Amino acid sequence: MQDGNVTSGNHGEDLLFLTDDNLLQGIELMFFAYKGFTSDPDRILQNYTYGRAHHRAVHFINRKRGITVNNLLDILGVTKQSLNRVLRQLVDDGLVESRVGTNDRRQRNLYLTQKGKDLEQELSDAQRVRMRAAFRDAGPDAVRGFRAVLENMIDPEMRKRVQGLKG
Repeated sequence: MQDGNVTSGNHGEDLLFLTDDNLLQGIELMFFAYKGFTSDPDRILQNYTYGRAHHRAVHFINRKRGITVNNLLDILGVTKQSLNRVLRQLVDDGLVESRVGTNDRRQRNLYLTQKGKDLEQELSDAQRVRMRAAFRDAGPDAVRGFRAVLENMIDPEMRKRVQGLKG
């Protein structure tokens, strides 16, 4: 601390933005950004009588084709009962296919059907439009900083799993 200013050891950057008021503003912005980010998919999901849990399941099944039910449970952090309800509805409606594991027949591997892929595409397209516009307006440096902030907010154990979803 020099002259009453808090500075970082790395770059000498001024860290006065870390005041409680600025952090509360950041928290509020996260709430409103999340509300905006989920509003477009929420409108689409109403046509299917699905909720955000369905959206998250479809998203991660698409991202990690063949994901096991246990891995999906781990990523989503929900109870087995709530995930089973969501998966049962998605399977019954023809959006998700559950296949017996090739290495372990007790495992169930999940895949989107074409109908599921179409829904996932519609949902992610809506979010990509919003995110692309925000990223374009903010610029590449802000996007890198935003990604760094989000990654650093993830619990360390979950961060390892997120790395496995990339690419």
